[in-house]
Amino acid sequence: MIAADQRIRVFVVEDHAVVRQGLIALLSSAPEIEVVGFAKDGREAVNRYSSVMPDVTLMDLQMPGMAGVEAIQQIRRTAPAARFIVLTTFDGDEDIYRAMQAGARAYLLKGIDMEELVEAIRAVNAGRGRIPPVIAEKLAQRVGSEELSSRELEVLERIVAGRANKEIASDLHISEATVKSHVNSLLGKLGASDRTHAAVLALQRGIVHLPQ
Repeated sequence: MIAADQRIRVFVVEDHAVVRQGLIALLSSAPEIEVVGFAKDGREAVNRYSSVMPDVTLMDLQMPGMAGVEAIQQIRRTAPAARFIVLTTFDGDEDIYRAMQAGARAYLLKGIDMEELVEAIRAVNAGRGRIPPVIAEKLAQRVGSEELSSRELEVLERIVAGRANKEIASDLHISEATVKSHVNSLLGKLGASDRTHAAVLALQRGIVHLPQ
């Protein structure tokens, strides 16, 4: 029997109730893990973190209100030693890059075996990272690619939303010529053949997400 003070204290952040309840039940069956709390979204996670003080937090990425990356960033401002495992269905290279930049120690996809998840929790609790090879490969590709500027990202978000150049110009208070220049630049950086291709790539890579 593992003593309570030797168990790894885990905080679960997941917006889907069935997934959250399943995770809590599975983790609670592991003798070395104690689930000390849960949150339904990033904002609730930020608000509850200091009262829970877990050893490891399992963080979903895409949640209504406040997404996982922002929650990680906010928590680490007051708890820089906080340890996070991202557990998500999103495997776009930009999602992975942003999560690791925010401070996640591991990036796992939902559907992994329980043994893998517990082993990752052990590793992260011990101060190590855990990135599966397929995730590491995508991260390496992203690190080697050209960064979009904040303005190009704003334009790309509106392309994904179906806005025309004239509408984007109005939204951002810039000229249509400037919009066209940004579009040409981001097409080149993404390796996209046209606006539709750029929108598809943006969604596939996790650069832009559709509203939940």
